[in-house]
Amino acid sequence: MPSHTYSIKLIYIWCEFILAGAISLRSSSRVLSIILKDYYGELATIPSWYTGRLWLIRLGYYKLNREKEKADDWIWIIDHSVQIGSTKCFVILGIRLSNLPDNRSLKYDDVEPIELLPVEKSNGEIVYEQLEATTEKTGIPRAIVGDYGSDIKKGIEIFCEYHNETDYIYDVKHKMASLLKKYLNNNDRWKEFVKLANKTKKRVQQTSLAALAPPQQRSKARYMNTEFLLDWGKNMLRFLSQNDIEVNKQEYNNKDIKRKMSWVMDFGDDIQYWNTLLDMATITENVIRKKGISDDTGLKLEKNLNDNLPAQKLTNSLAQQFKNDIIEFANAESKKAKPGEHLLGSSEIIESVFGKQKFIEKEQSKSGFTSLLLTLGAIVSETNTVVIKKALESTPVKKIKVWYKENIQKSVQSKRMETFSVTNNAEQKWNQLLAT
Repeated sequence: MPSHTYSIKLIYIWCEFILAGAISLRSSSRVLSIILKDYYGELATIPSWYTGRLWLIRLGYYKLNREKEKADDWIWIIDHSVQIGSTKCFVILGIRLSNLPDNRSLKYDDVEPIELLPVEKSNGEIVYEQLEATTEKTGIPRAIVGDYGSDIKKGIEIFCEYHNETDYIYDVKHKMASLLKKYLNNNDRWKEFVKLANKTKKRVQQTSLAALAPPQQRSKARYMNTEFLLDWGKNMLRFLSQNDIEVNKQEYNNKDIKRKMSWVMDFGDDIQYWNTLLDMATITENVIRKKGISDDTGLKLEKNLNDNLPAQKLTNSLAQQFKNDIIEFANAESKKAKPGEHLLGSSEIIESVFGKQKFIEKEQSKSGFTSLLLTLGAIVSETNTVVIKKALESTPVKKIKVWYKENIQKSVQSKRMETFSVTNNAEQKWNQLLAT
């Protein structure tokens, strides 16, 4: 490529190591070095990890800012990404209804980066203004998918008041987590189960029973991760139901197991009930992820739940009420879809993008947002040699510097270095004064 040391093909391969191969920036250069030296020996010219970092940032900037087709069938997927510090980043991904895949969840290549807005403060009014401004890029969207975070919810509701053609779709994963929280949060047996699981983990994680330890409980979004604890509960019930001979074959101390783990048996009926709730939530998530929201989603989901859950599992009145709440939610969402229309019902793709972007940042994610935030744009939509060529031709490094200066405050790390540099200078001057 003119004015570039490396070919577009090599740049594409390096970027794919990161975007598709999920290896680190530094590892990409090392892997490329191993491959190229087989062909070119010591004459091989290998891009540094920092050069590759700039390629990804420029690719992300290009994808984010290239012209979007204006249409009335865009679906926006929105959320905030947060890191250490006061800054949060408002992100909008988009996909046209005409491009929604059939019978599968979204992949990175399916969605387009629409907006990326670091902000120091966010509320409903600010989110509304951000959404309104984004219509200049794509036109007014057919639907917006998001969770019910206070500022997100308020901002979308204001937007929909002004634009009746736009519907607010509640992300199914967050809705199911909200329902689970409703049913478990005030359940004394559940609280006791969680408490004992945490206590047991501390007691056995440094012992010969470490393999039987409960999973680590997350303090944030715990109701989106209840399946890990309940899977452990089911497995422990099966394990504890074995006779002593079978347990001895696995080289565990029976007395230790009974002393530290037997409490799980007291929760047999509870675990079955909780797993029934989780099964219904999982079925609902899978149906809406793959099929989206249509005018008959409520009916299809009810049939799916009936077909996949034995009637005896729903004898518990609370389990039946949980099912009714799910059907009520699905019916309400179904009313938002026009006849023959399928709307997106899940925002899980944006959560996955956030996770991958932080993986690319590695340790830098602990220092607040940096210019690597732009790699979020590189992760999504199709990446090929044509796209990379356009990105590098249209996005000089000076554009990145301008964007960074206008959008990102100093990172936590840069502030730390600046602060301690001042402190060190003051100490040096004081020491010099004492020496005179």
